[in-house]
Amino acid sequence: SMHVPTSLVLQGLLDDAPADHFTLDWLISSLPERSFGIIMLLLGVLAMVPVGSIVPGLLLAILAAQMTVGRQGPVFPRRVAGHPLPTRHLVRMGQQPIMVLKHLERVIRPRWPTPFGATQRVIGVIVFLLTCLILLAPVPLTNVPPAADIALISLAYIEKDGVLLAVALLLALILLAIASAAVWGAVVSAIWIGQL
Repeated sequence: SMHVPTSLVLQGLLDDAPADHFTLDWLISSLPERSFGIIMLLLGVLAMVPVGSIVPGLLLAILAAQMTVGRQGPVFPRRVAGHPLPTRHLVRMGQQPIMVLKHLERVIRPRWPTPFGATQRVIGVIVFLLTCLILLAPVPLTNVPPAADIALISLAYIEKDGVLLAVALLLALILLAIASAAVWGAVVSAIWIGQL
């Protein structure tokens, strides 16, 4: 089958969006094949906002956990999935990624094919860990790098670009290493201060 660029899929989604309100259920059912990737991309973009990354962070955690266990598509709690959200937010939120995607799609393409199920599980684990960084980020703006990397990972996943995926996962490992070092440093200094 012909590969349809994600920017077109997103644009089609915005064009078909209900006039006033949409639900996550509608979003998931409108995206049969790429529902994980595209919803992860949108949540990643949302989680980059300096304030208010908790809700997208929690939804990302649910999404990542489901990817890890190998689900076909995302399932959210009924109250969340059926909750009406203003369509204008979706349109405003979608415009930015679409513009960025149009540029990126010149260089992003399916290459380095990877076994899909295994990849999905690895991505699930890594995104889950990155989401923990977003949710536990003590300082404002520290949520931005992990959220941006989640957006990058989801893009590579949607476009089946193994090269971009390798780069994005490497970035994730670096971010996780920095965070672990910071936590370890805090623990060590707390012990050290405690011994004074």
